Amino acid sequence: MNFDDKLTRVIAHHDELRALVADHPDPGSPDHTAMLKEYAELTPVVESIEALRQAQGEMQDLAELLADPETEAEMRALAEKEFRDLKERIPALEQAIKLLLLPKDEADERNAILEVRAGTGGEEAALFAAELFRMYQRYAELHGWRFETLGTSDTGIGGLKEASATITGKGVFARLKFESGVHRVQRVPATESGGRIHTSAATVAVLPEAEEIDVQIDEKDLRIDTYRSQGAGGQHVNTTDSAVRITHLPSGIVVSCQDEKSQHKNRAKALKVLRARLYDARRRELDETRAADRKSQVGSGDRSEKIRTYHFPQSRVTDHRINLSLYKLDKVMVGEALDEVIEALIAEDQAARLADLQTDS
Repeated sequence: MNFDDKLTRVIAHHDELRALVADHPDPGSPDHTAMLKEYAELTPVVESIEALRQAQGEMQDLAELLADPETEAEMRALAEKEFRDLKERIPALEQAIKLLLLPKDEADERNAILEVRAGTGGEEAALFAAELFRMYQRYAELHGWRFETLGTSDTGIGGLKEASATITGKGVFARLKFESGVHRVQRVPATESGGRIHTSAATVAVLPEAEEIDVQIDEKDLRIDTYRSQGAGGQHVNTTDSAVRITHLPSGIVVSCQDEKSQHKNRAKALKVLRARLYDARRRELDETRAADRKSQVGSGDRSEKIRTYHFPQSRVTDHRINLSLYKLDKVMVGEALDEVIEALIAEDQAARLADLQTDS
């Protein structure tokens, strides 16, 4: 099936959905809502197809005008200019439609759970993990998203062993999903008297938030332990057993939460993280199956993959998956220039998926 035939089928399906939505006997029912959602998602695609076909029609009319030997010189000059403009515009319209028609990641519109953990490098790694956590917090604020800390384990001198948060807003996961992996930092630690550059690392995981309907958790599969919350250096945060550790026995996943004073709230937060991890594990299994047939992809989603280096002496941030280097590390670390990296990753992913789509068709 050629590209034009695909577009004709999209328009026909859009028309069919409009009729089904209008004539549905039970407005507000789940299937009516699903059809309404699909219709709304297809509408901008159809509008783009109509704009393309209008441009193609105008180009055809201009071609006929230019082919007519009786066309006046002034009219011919205008027609030639419009023809050139349309010839440049049409490929851009076609590309925009192809991007709109790419299969959607069902998780793109979801909120996300962010997890940052210090890796190799001792206290310097913990300090870097804290800076990354703040970077994402600032990035969320710049986008008008809600950033709510779920739990932290600090070192007492500004570093973080691990930290997690929920990020709530429009299209959060779509923008942050390529952040998962190992982030490496190269710099001279404040405690280093010799001025030598040290390398340390932190691991970032961005998980799509899962609803109860997405992941069914059987209480029999859980072991729930309570204990007294601990702060930095071992001091007690409070004197009750409010901290919660949940072990999911079938998968071996362990989630702890101690930031809230209420055991009930800590349990709810821990379950939210557990649900997200189980949902993410299922998604990654599917991704690995699909990736076997993929010619190219932006990162493997492997949490152990080194994805980015932050080189402080050169003020350079390098994303190794797309060989992109930005010499504005200070702006990246406060969230301001992070979009430049994220936009490049999204564009590369779209290009790879378009290439796969064209190879398959």
